[in-house]
Amino acid sequence: QVQLVESGGGLVQPGGSLRLSCAASGSSINTMGWYRQAPGKQRELVAAITSRGDINYAEPVKGRFTISRDNAKNTVYLQMNSLKPEDTAVYYCDANKGLRTYWGQGTQVTVSS
Repeated sequence: QVQLVESGGGLVQPGGSLRLSCAASGSSINTMGWYRQAPGKQRELVAAITSRGDINYAEPVKGRFTISRDNAKNTVYLQMNSLKPEDTAVYYCDANKGLRTYWGQGTQVTVSS
């Protein structure tokens, strides 16, 4: 069983920055990542990082968001810069261990003036 605890969401003006964190319990976690879900839309991948450090970004966030990971702490981070109103969503952390995927509770990110 893996438990994920997210933090760092909030309200920010367009062009601003936020940093999300997600701490996972347990060990032997492979890929960790961030998804988001805006009202009326499907959940979509934002970025993911494997335990080796291989990274994948969704096109809309390339060049603005940076995912990183501290394997010793089982923690994944998402640095979000140059935020846009269309980035507004609930952001979910996920972690893969074996064949199972675990999800965090979600954290709200609102980009508005």
